[in-house]
Amino acid sequence: MGQEMADKHASAGGDAHIERTARAAERIAVIGATGRSGTALCRVLTAEGHQFVAVQRQAGSVPSQSLVARPRIADLADPQALAAALADATVVVNTAHARWTPQVIAAAPRDARLVLMGSTRRFSRWADLHGDGVRLGEASFLASGRSGVMLHPTLIYSRDGNGDVQRLAALLSRLPVAPLPGGGRSLVQPIHQGDVARCLLAAALQHWDGAETMVIAGPEPIAYREFLRAVAEAAGLSAPRVLEVPAGLLRMMAPLSAVLPGVPRIDSAQIRRLTEDKAFDITSMRQRLGVVPIPLGEGLSKTLSPSRPCRADSVFTFSGTRR
Repeated sequence: MGQEMADKHASAGGDAHIERTARAAERIAVIGATGRSGTALCRVLTAEGHQFVAVQRQAGSVPSQSLVARPRIADLADPQALAAALADATVVVNTAHARWTPQVIAAAPRDARLVLMGSTRRFSRWADLHGDGVRLGEASFLASGRSGVMLHPTLIYSRDGNGDVQRLAALLSRLPVAPLPGGGRSLVQPIHQGDVARCLLAAALQHWDGAETMVIAGPEPIAYREFLRAVAEAAGLSAPRVLEVPAGLLRMMAPLSAVLPGVPRIDSAQIRRLTEDKAFDITSMRQRLGVVPIPLGEGLSKTLSPSRPCRADSVFTFSGTRR
């Protein structure tokens, strides 16, 4: 029995050593390291002791505590600079817009695994430049013969920056009612930035057989009207009274938002997308990436603070998908 236990401990120690060695051998390049998702990933990589290099368009703006190496400067539109920045990478993580996927594929080392950020906007039935760019990037990746995954997040929210959730909270502090198409019954499934970073890291450390896609989202869908109530509660506000307004009428009135004081600008396409359900199965996220997303209430409590004011009259783009 004693020898058996000793053998088990030795085996476990050997497995841990192999895992540490394998991790040390990975060289992760993070494209878009100055953006919110890129910066969040860099923080996680640093905290867990992974080797990585931040690839960014210009010097500055990534917090120094997030980096373990000098960042490399490369514009995605500059093939030679990008190839040089990625030359020694075994894993390339692109947190910039998915429309740059063809350029990333061309510049990345042939044997490097690719982890790419897409968006659930690619599932919208309404055409727009953002969704079209994601679909283009996904198609080029799936046809590339490369190994890796494109992750399609829903709306990403976090404490960093003046995001859509913060602007929504500021708007709710001003408006007595919330006019919504269909009474706000369409479903949304926001994901916290921390969970996105954990998904990116888990995907980067996996070995993929070919090109795959995967949706990453919050734990469960929720009606948009209930999402408004959750945001209001987290911000210490009264829940808004929802006013059901036909989507067509709201779209006709959308241009007025550009001239009315104290009202965020919103266009008709954004109102149209608010009529779509954005509910997704995240079984693959849970089982393959091992990431269990935090509950919405917990995420909103991390995101909203009465001491952090936000302008409600900035451009408002919430549609339940990553921008």
